[in-house]
Amino acid sequence: MRVIQFVLIGVLVVSGPAMAKGDKKKHDMQHDPQQMMETYKQLATPGEPHKQLASLAGSWSTATKEWMAPGAPPTESTGTCEEKMVLDGRFLQQECTGQMMGQPFNGLGMIGYDNFQKKYITTWMSSMGTDIFFMNGTGSPDGKTITLIGGHKDPYEGFMKHRAIWKLVDDNTQTFTMYGSGKQGKEMKMLEITYTRKS
Repeated sequence: MRVIQFVLIGVLVVSGPAMAKGDKKKHDMQHDPQQMMETYKQLATPGEPHKQLASLAGSWSTATKEWMAPGAPPTESTGTCEEKMVLDGRFLQQECTGQMMGQPFNGLGMIGYDNFQKKYITTWMSSMGTDIFFMNGTGSPDGKTITLIGGHKDPYEGFMKHRAIWKLVDDNTQTFTMYGSGKQGKEMKMLEITYTRKS
């Protein structure tokens, strides 16, 4: 019993100052609530990247090329996309119809710019699958070329890595080119979409 008492006393003597330091650290980490609210407000306020996304709102025609293997001729198809800003100018919603791998499809994308991470973030879901595809990346200084990185699990390739280049060519034209690499690690061009504004 006496041994247990000595052990407990020793633990208290050693850990007491450390606990006090921990409390001080916790206290030092406390922030001014007013300053915190101001920071969150600034991060939630749409900025220049969001204005650039807003300039894409409208109706678009799409011309798509898909490559199933390196060196193979692409499959070509056409479609349409309706783009609009949602959540008070914070995100661009893209709703598309067309063909993918010879099959009709509908797709829904969401594109935003995270002020905190200073990154573009995108999601894509469609009638061609049950997953949600995520990508994120950065833009060029003028914001007209956005490079996105992402990936998804594939039943044959394992994990597919993707890289996409999204170019805002002018007010009436944008292009989206995607590359992918699987088990072999060799990147190939998989998809190219040219958007032409209808209205």
